[in-house]
Amino acid sequence: MSYLVLARKYRPRNFTEMVGQDHVVQALTNALTTQRLHHAYLFTGTRGVGKTTVSRILAKSLNCQGVDGNGGITATPCGVCAACSDIDSGRFVDYTELDAASNRGVDEVQALLEQAVYKPVQGRFKVFMIDEVHMLTNTAFNAMLKTLEEPPEYLKFVLATTDPQKVPVTVLSRCLQFNLRPMAPETIREHLTKVLEVERVPAEIQALRLLARAARGSMRDALSLADQAIAFGAGQLQEDTVRQMLGSVDRSYVFRLIEALALGDGKTVVETSEALRLHGLSAASTLEEMSTVLQRMAVVQTLARSGAAATQDDDSDPEASETARLAALLPVDETQLLYSICLHGRADLGLAPDEYAALTMVLLRLLAFKPSGPVVPAEKKTLNSASAAVIPEPEPEPEPVAPAALQPVAATPRAVQPWEDAAEPPQTSELLPPGQRLHVHVAAPHRDLGDDFEPNRPEAQVEYAQHATKVVAVPLRVQPETRSDVVAGQVAQVLIPTEEGDFWHATVQGLMQAEAINAMVRELALQSQLVARDIDQWILRVERESLNQPGSRDRLSAALKGAGYAVKLVVEIGRVTDSPGRRNHAASAEKQLAAEKIIFDDPFVQSMMRDFGAKIVPGSIKPI
Repeated sequence: MSYLVLARKYRPRNFTEMVGQDHVVQALTNALTTQRLHHAYLFTGTRGVGKTTVSRILAKSLNCQGVDGNGGITATPCGVCAACSDIDSGRFVDYTELDAASNRGVDEVQALLEQAVYKPVQGRFKVFMIDEVHMLTNTAFNAMLKTLEEPPEYLKFVLATTDPQKVPVTVLSRCLQFNLRPMAPETIREHLTKVLEVERVPAEIQALRLLARAARGSMRDALSLADQAIAFGAGQLQEDTVRQMLGSVDRSYVFRLIEALALGDGKTVVETSEALRLHGLSAASTLEEMSTVLQRMAVVQTLARSGAAATQDDDSDPEASETARLAALLPVDETQLLYSICLHGRADLGLAPDEYAALTMVLLRLLAFKPSGPVVPAEKKTLNSASAAVIPEPEPEPEPVAPAALQPVAATPRAVQPWEDAAEPPQTSELLPPGQRLHVHVAAPHRDLGDDFEPNRPEAQVEYAQHATKVVAVPLRVQPETRSDVVAGQVAQVLIPTEEGDFWHATVQGLMQAEAINAMVRELALQSQLVARDIDQWILRVERESLNQPGSRDRLSAALKGAGYAVKLVVEIGRVTDSPGRRNHAASAEKQLAAEKIIFDDPFVQSMMRDFGAKIVPGSIKPI
């Protein structure tokens, strides 16, 4: 007696035996019950999830004759009539299965469609089932479009594919599409338990979990692996034998690695990796198991932070407590980091000459990025307002500044008023970090010094310093009040006018006004410095090599020739201190400074700033 594999022996014979596809079963059952039947169905999904099985059950439901031979269309085929028995055995004349992977041409499709003109011989409906329909050629698809859209009333099409993206939209629009989902490991494990109980094969629960995870959502793969495990384990399924058959890594190694990484124990990590090498366990399987455990740890951590109870997939899972313990041991951010490293590390295994060495490097990568101490939040690089104070690190409160520290202010041309902030800090730069200054704010009101107080008198400065109640020093970042302060400082450093620069600036301005140069030629002229000129040759200097292009030089020479200077241009690379662009920038900066001076010196603006704390928005002043 020949042995029938479990995947074929326990193939569902009706909708009630279908596992894990309740959404498809419900839709088809209701359609059969109410007689609302479509003429074409498309079942999609990965391998081993039940596409062909649903097709055969649907064909039996359409052609079932009942036990007494008087049945009609039903959602519960009897399974004993001639039609049901012949469909199960694959010899029903009105049910045709076409494998499109090996019959993908237009001739095969035309031969199938030629049968559509004949009415059913034995059953109630003809059912054409085309498996792996995405393998058909475009010509074959086009040949079946008309019949697929308007078939005879006795003809039903059932299409199945693992890759619906390759099916033309003209076919998809003519079909009622159902997506069969990959099955959850728990669903597969429960079904395996029932099958093995019927087969009277003893099986450990952990062995079934390994088979369910290895099946990756396919029930057929799970039953095939169960067949292999029964043969490998001599009629019984034990965790050790199944793990050895699958080549999967014992979770004890995974837990040991994660705990060592959480504690920063590099020695244990290396020793465990070497143990995996000695036992011949797969490096890729190790990273896969670690990713699975880390994902469960992340879920436990998230539920714990939200105050919810950490539920596991199965209360009887012996690994649940160990997963919860590691979740409490490893910080949340490191869990996410290690999970990402494990996922990306699998791609590195094939690039290394030794996959176990690559595995060790992947595991040690977390230790390299592991924080060595408490993480200090990064300092913000922007201020919410001009008066906001940013303190780099906690410092003791500064001691009050002595009145003598304010005496140098009296020597400044403009006296510091009680209601104003000091324009420049005292000489305490050696006490502050680089790039910071001391912002002094005087809190004493003017009226407390008497009616005869005159702030412009030197004696008044000393009197005011003696009456000052509090001086607070707060370190602030140096930020110019206006953009022109920075512009003026930059121009003063880089622009050194020369006699040749005057001539070159006037020449370039003339070429620009005449629109003789544009684009890169204009940039070359503006950014270059005329170093020397002879009767037939001029020497220009630029700072960027990208400006020194032969085409730009030739066009600039042609423009100069048109202006009356028939000379050859020689361009060198070096430091530029006088160019038309820098001169234009300096002139623009001077206009900007003049415009800002007019605004700042305006009495009304000064009164608004003094009395109401008004401030001029930097960059809002533009010269006319």
